[in-house]
Amino acid sequence: MGRDCPPLGSRVNVPAAGTVLGPTDWVEVDQTRIDAFAAATDDHQWIHVDPERAAAGPFGTTIAHGYLTLALLPAFLSQVFQPAASLTVNYGLNRVRFPSPVPVGSRLRARFQVEAVDEVAGGTQLTLAATIEREGGDKPACVAEAVYRLLA
Repeated sequence: MGRDCPPLGSRVNVPAAGTVLGPTDWVEVDQTRIDAFAAATDDHQWIHVDPERAAAGPFGTTIAHGYLTLALLPAFLSQVFQPAASLTVNYGLNRVRFPSPVPVGSRLRARFQVEAVDEVAGGTQLTLAATIEREGGDKPACVAEAVYRLLA
C-alpha cells in the first residue's frame, strides 16, 4: 500500500515507478448505478437506460457508459493507495480507451502501474497506467493513463 512507501523528498509518500498497485476489490455495475450516472450527466442513450430496447441491440442488454467506467478510477485507486498528502487532485488523463463494453451486472476491478513520479510546485505528480477489467472478460473495459497531483 502507498502509505508504506518511502518518502519522495520530504513531501509525500509515493510508490516508485514500475510499482503495481492492485488488484482492487470487485465492484458490480448494476442498472441503478447506470441510471444514476445517466441522470448526473444527461446521457440517456437507450443502450444505457432502456433495458427493453437494449435487449434487441448489439449487446443483448444495457451497458455502462464508458465514462462511468472511467469515473470509478478514483474509488479504485483509494483502495490500493492512500498518499500521505494534504490533498490529492485529479490532474487529468493522457490517454483513455474502452476496448470492451460493460454489460449491466458486470463486476469490475482495477490495477495500476506507476509510470512516473515527478516533483512539481507544491508536491508530486503521479502518472499511473490504469487497467479496469471485467470479470470473465477477455479484454479490459478501460485502459487509461491518469495523472494525479499530490500536494504537501
